[in-house]
Amino acid sequence: MSDTETIYSEAPDHDTMGGRLSRARDAAGLTVAELARRLGVKASTIQAWESDRSQPRANRLAMLAGVLNVSLSWLLHGVGASPSDESRTELVQAVSANLKRLRRLHSESARIIAQIEEDLARASAAK
Repeated sequence: MSDTETIYSEAPDHDTMGGRLSRARDAAGLTVAELARRLGVKASTIQAWESDRSQPRANRLAMLAGVLNVSLSWLLHGVGASPSDESRTELVQAVSANLKRLRRLHSESARIIAQIEEDLARASAAK
């Protein structure tokens, strides 16, 4: 199987280039201002690209793909793996860890509340 068969066997991302750019920037954890600074353009330029009011020139496209760690083909045509696949997995793991921690804290809080109620009952009975 050739590389092109592998690349094109997946369903393409039908979002616009601006939408893919915005998602890739979010997945990279960059603000509009941070991405603009890295590329040497104004934040308004990034916003125009993300809202599909304009498109980056070829040299900026290559820089975008590199900075955002996505392939040029995905950025331009939505073909290939999206950056959100990896970040979604990381998000699920982070949320799961936070939920586990919250359950542990909830259990500890319940024990403390029960102890306080017992202490108050003993204090009231001692009067």
